[in-house]
Amino acid sequence: MDIETELIYASRMMVAALIGGLIGWERERHASDAGIRTYMAISIGACAFSLISAHVGNDPTRIAAQVVTGIGFIGAGVIFQDKGGVAGLTTAATLWATAAVGMASAYGMYVLAIVTGGLLFATLALHHLPGWKRLSQTNANQDHPE
Repeated sequence: MDIETELIYASRMMVAALIGGLIGWERERHASDAGIRTYMAISIGACAFSLISAHVGNDPTRIAAQVVTGIGFIGAGVIFQDKGGVAGLTTAATLWATAAVGMASAYGMYVLAIVTGGLLFATLALHHLPGWKRLSQTNANQDHPE
């Protein structure tokens, strides 16, 4: 492999790591079970598997499907029942979506990676806006009147 290709791959890894880290930072800031290291690892790993798949010339969809399945398995591990409810769904979903950021970075889809990461970050941050909990409780009460 030539140095130019290596540098392109390295830049794609850096984008994946940066966006994954940003999402993880938001989760860590709000005391989530998974934080910067977990989200960066998911994004970097998905990027690396996708780069390897694209480089060796095999069918990249096979590796992509396995990445999606594997991350789903990891996400399932963070979901648990707690006092009659379910906890960890947001963490599982954002881990899964962060893998997509890594895969998009691997294939040079920088705009898609950045937009996906930005939307994930905004979705997570939305929950912490002043008045959000009150608004979501009001909507829940309207959906399930007693």
